[in-house]
Amino acid sequence: MSPIFDWLFAQYQGVDTHLIVLEFLGVFFGFLSVWYSKQENILVYPTGIISTAIFVYILWVYGLLGDMFINAYYFSMSIYGWYYWTRKGADNTQVPVTKTTKKEHLWSVVIFVLTLLFVIAVYKVNNKFNAWTAYVDTVTTAIFFVGMWLMAKKKLENWTYWIIGDLISVPLYFYKGLIFTSFQYFLFTIIAIYGFRAWKNSLNNNPQTA
Repeated sequence: MSPIFDWLFAQYQGVDTHLIVLEFLGVFFGFLSVWYSKQENILVYPTGIISTAIFVYILWVYGLLGDMFINAYYFSMSIYGWYYWTRKGADNTQVPVTKTTKKEHLWSVVIFVLTLLFVIAVYKVNNKFNAWTAYVDTVTTAIFFVGMWLMAKKKLENWTYWIIGDLISVPLYFYKGLIFTSFQYFLFTIIAIYGFRAWKNSLNNNPQTA
């Protein structure tokens, strides 16, 4: 096991201890956030806020601007989602899981394109298009922006975006040297699959949306 362990964590050599600890904490709270999301538990947002705040700092240190903007956006959308999920309807029930409407699909495309253009502009201004990872980063940023927006509005299809983005992020973060984060996205992929199934069951079993 020792050679494998050394190989996996060799990329952390020379990295400040506080950054490694912060990454571990960010992964831990990020995992909790996705798990609570699967359960439709409001704790998805306070745990998500902690995780994203940590990763905004880490990614700023690493110079991964696209990823940093993702987490800054998550932070703000978590505040909105926390408010939206606690709203009550006329019958005093919480906002249910629903399917994305045609208008919301259109908005999803708009958000994706605008995010893509914004991140490309940020990378160009800062001369960060110096590796293939930067190009992939712009795409995953746009995917996750849409996913977070749909999750905050409790739309079933948010999980589709998470699954696609997570699958891309597993090898991407491993290549970048953020091993804990890569493993986190691997777990996110599994939870997102189960999350989609759980939310679909919730949708089908709700008299308001069935």
